[in-house]
Amino acid sequence: MSDTGPAQRPQAEQGTDSEVEAAARHTPRGLPLRVENLRKEFGGITAVDGATFAVEAGSLTGLIGPNGAGKSTTFNCIAGVHTPTAGHVYFQGEDITGLRPDRIANRGLVRTFQIARELHDMTVLENMMLAPRGQVGESLARSVLPGLRGTVVEQERDLYERAWETLEFFEIDHLAFEFAGNLSGGQRKLLEMARVLMTDPQMVLLDEPLAGVNPTLEKKLLERIHDLREEGYTFLLVEHDMDVIMNNCEHIIVMHQGKVLAEGEATDIKNDDRVVDAYLGETI
Repeated sequence: MSDTGPAQRPQAEQGTDSEVEAAARHTPRGLPLRVENLRKEFGGITAVDGATFAVEAGSLTGLIGPNGAGKSTTFNCIAGVHTPTAGHVYFQGEDITGLRPDRIANRGLVRTFQIARELHDMTVLENMMLAPRGQVGESLARSVLPGLRGTVVEQERDLYERAWETLEFFEIDHLAFEFAGNLSGGQRKLLEMARVLMTDPQMVLLDEPLAGVNPTLEKKLLERIHDLREEGYTFLLVEHDMDVIMNNCEHIIVMHQGKVLAEGEATDIKNDDRVVDAYLGETI
């Protein structure tokens, strides 16, 4: 028997917090995501330099900053694409710093990409059916053995109905049997968001979801995001369109040179001289 278990119990008896309890102090109830003193270096370049911020549950929070501010690197550190040089990322009371992207996604923290990553040679419906986690059909035995096959069939029937409902929610159910590679840029963004919902996320990281989307589909996508937020979903949004950020986000985090420069509501950010200077006079 390993010595690990018995060695840990006396510490708990002495009042020492477990790792989960210690992490929970960094992610209070109502703040599912907290980034603390995050730092990421690439060789001699520091892309993120001590960034600290939190995202409130059920909010649509914007993350903005000029090119090179460290937004994408911060996103990638949160999602597990990059391992931070220092600092921590806490999600739902758990330290997820440095975990693989799949392990982070399995905990309910899922991201979209600036360029949608659909499976081109599969239909929209097939893309949707692949997304859910923990499908029993992934087991070869359950898929082929008569006594176990029924569980697979039942789950696939439920997922099929759920996929149709989600496609209807995003108003792309008419494209269900279209190959995903034939969709327009905006339709691909809608598919990506729909596919994210099939994973049962607790929080979604949106990486420029409106890039390359025409005004009609942009409006539709924003409406869907707000509908989901009202249902309790939490979003962290990176977006270069300042009108979108200012008109849709309850809370805005501004990064500059790898640090958090300012935080607040849209009015506070617009009137912050530091933010205006960081954007070199751009109108926000």
